[in-house]
Amino acid sequence: MTAVIAPAASTGRLAPPRSRVEKRRPAWLSVPLRFLLPVLIFAGWWIGSATGALSPEVLAGPPKVWSAFTELVHNGQLIDFALASFVRAGLGVGLGVSAGLLLGLAAGLSSLGEELVDSTMQIVRAVPFLALVPLFIAWFGIDELYKVLLIAVATVAPMYAYTYLGVRNVDRKVVEAARGFGLTGPRLVLEVILPAALPGILMALRVCLSISITGLIAAEQVGTSKGVGYLVTLAQEYNRTDYMVLCVVLYAVLGLVFDGAVRLIERFAMPWRGQVAIR
Repeated sequence: MTAVIAPAASTGRLAPPRSRVEKRRPAWLSVPLRFLLPVLIFAGWWIGSATGALSPEVLAGPPKVWSAFTELVHNGQLIDFALASFVRAGLGVGLGVSAGLLLGLAAGLSSLGEELVDSTMQIVRAVPFLALVPLFIAWFGIDELYKVLLIAVATVAPMYAYTYLGVRNVDRKVVEAARGFGLTGPRLVLEVILPAALPGILMALRVCLSISITGLIAAEQVGTSKGVGYLVTLAQEYNRTDYMVLCVVLYAVLGLVFDGAVRLIERFAMPWRGQVAIR
């Protein structure tokens, strides 16, 4: 018996396949949705402080926080403090991410590298980096080196773990096909393995940037006269809840800057990721 294929339409022509590219939500709708929940939280905070439901001694209201912000802007301290924290975080993350990436590649690409590196990195991952603060102060003093190295140690383990996992999860058939086309050595790593492991590496970068803020808070509590952490210490000493809330906002802004940078890298490095989400 011969199979009969029914036409897709009355015209007798096959229907064209639907596009697999999903339409992006328009910007006029996407942007408000992104800010909807923060705006609701801010409105609840403002209403609570204005009605007296939130005591100023417990949580300062937006007007007082704004006054603290303008005060620091006018005397020039806000830019100095924010810039000092940003530089420390950037140097620490750069050092930790670079070391974690290289170690993850060494362990993921070579069984010898795994035997030499993995056990040590698992120890580093298991030890809370905050427990290293007294030792780092004793070893490196309380200058900038201590702060940068503490942030680096906090970020090296996540980058190593995600890079190692990403490299090990690269499809072996893709690697064999690339070798069939003559790619070996550094070219194979740079042009095939690293791009295939890029989603895990960028996720690691996002995690490392989040952890770096925690490390920055711990590092700036000791031996510094500039930085958002130093501002937190002053706020605690003088019981200024407006400055405390302002510091939380500054750390949040710093986190948003880091996250925006990673999103920008993802958009250019992995343009296909936008086609996966269900709109």
